[in-house]
Amino acid sequence: MSASANAVWNRVLQVLGQVSMYRLTLLTLASLAAIAFVLSLFGLVVPGPLAIVVTLAVLVGVGVGVDAVIQRLLHLPHRYESSIITGHILLFVLQPALDPWALVGLAVAALTASLSKYVLAWRGRHIFNPAAVGATVLALVSLAWPALGSPVWWVGSPIMAAPVLIAGLIVLWRTERLRVIGVFVVIAVAVGVFRMAAQLDAVGLPVDPWEVLGFALWWSPVLFLGAFMLSEPLTQPPRRWQQFWVAGVVGVLVGWPIDVGVLTLGQERALLIGNLLAFAFAVRGAVRVALVDRTAVTGTVQQLTFRATRRVRFVPGQYLELDVPHTHPDARGTRREFSIASAPEDLPEISIAFRVGGGAKPSSYKKALAAVRPGDPLAVTGVWGDFVLPRREGAPVLMVAAGIGVTPFVSQLRQMRLAGEDRDVVLVYVASDASELAFRDELEASGVPVLVFTRNRPADLPRHWMWARGVRLDANGLAEVVSDIAARHAYISGPAGLIADLAPALAKARSVTTDAFSGY
Repeated sequence: MSASANAVWNRVLQVLGQVSMYRLTLLTLASLAAIAFVLSLFGLVVPGPLAIVVTLAVLVGVGVGVDAVIQRLLHLPHRYESSIITGHILLFVLQPALDPWALVGLAVAALTASLSKYVLAWRGRHIFNPAAVGATVLALVSLAWPALGSPVWWVGSPIMAAPVLIAGLIVLWRTERLRVIGVFVVIAVAVGVFRMAAQLDAVGLPVDPWEVLGFALWWSPVLFLGAFMLSEPLTQPPRRWQQFWVAGVVGVLVGWPIDVGVLTLGQERALLIGNLLAFAFAVRGAVRVALVDRTAVTGTVQQLTFRATRRVRFVPGQYLELDVPHTHPDARGTRREFSIASAPEDLPEISIAFRVGGGAKPSSYKKALAAVRPGDPLAVTGVWGDFVLPRREGAPVLMVAAGIGVTPFVSQLRQMRLAGEDRDVVLVYVASDASELAFRDELEASGVPVLVFTRNRPADLPRHWMWARGVRLDANGLAEVVSDIAARHAYISGPAGLIADLAPALAKARSVTTDAFSGY
């Protein structure tokens, strides 16, 4: 790739990294809806242009309306983005229509989809994909009232395949689910090809493998279902291997739907089964905790230490979701994710760190967290993440941390020291000021080499630390200070913009694992 093309690509990655997951998903779905509308003008998709517009208006209007009523009754913050996304997904799953009864069916699907986020939920997190719930309910209701319509998945057509693939890749890159959904697509298509081939052979018809493969891939909704429904972070299990299991189960059921009475366990029902399996994996990480201590790590970083009521199962590098109930929460609600700063050896105590102060107005959550006192009970709703070190201790590792992004590395290095692990690790640590180098004592105790990027020289650097004076932390700067990057497994924890800036250098590493974060 040329230097100019590389610069453009890095800029694209930086822009995408700065867009929230919800906003990016909504933008890509809206783009697909616009493309479908244009195609409908030329009769290239089944629905007509007016049906697409009216259907989307009904689905989004009902979903947002239900959200508004429930949020007002429960005194919850106003959040409509989720319902707008669900409405767009249902647009491609259900049959767009103008018939009054069919519009009633669409409203039923949107109503139940929105309700499921509050009724079929556990500790503020919905268990099932809302669009899959709405589609399933409509399928069941339509058995008694066929005029209401049922799921048809008209998005599964060759003309929509390319737009869905491109939009899906953008979303999957942002949510880091490319491999998981790739496994789902491969399994679903492979099982579907085998099923269709077996059915054709059973009735004595010739089997053209390429024709069958094309039908299974381009005439089915597997690309859309995987990219925009199965990939939903809130209904994913904590670990990557668990996500692969869920993807495999859903893929098999989508490829070969099992008949259950008058319905099958394919498409949206397969996804609900996968959601249930994911919930079974995730629920084990939930635990009640009480604050034990609050410590100032730097002028802008505090560490909170909690005592758990039972043992928490986690791997160094993972993050937890902490629920801090408070009145009048803002649009992001009462839950946030924090990398775990302590080691499993420290249990039953578990620690997190977060930034305080700064120029921006603090969120309602940050103010509530600052008000928590020792002994106050809170809930950890789960532990997630695959930002974990290689299993093989002999694998060389590069850690790149920006500011508070050092937290997962503190957990990993502390566990290495306490467990007596011997790893070849180099830590690159960037901070706005030398005074903002958090957890210096813990990092020094680990004994690993640390390359410091700050605007001013830190005082009293340990002998195995080095200040990268005059070196800018970009792709060239990283390659300069870590000459053996090609031999190392790279881990980077910091803002999405930094990850994009370092992408060319990180691409030389044996593997790259990222842990992007934003404010809370």
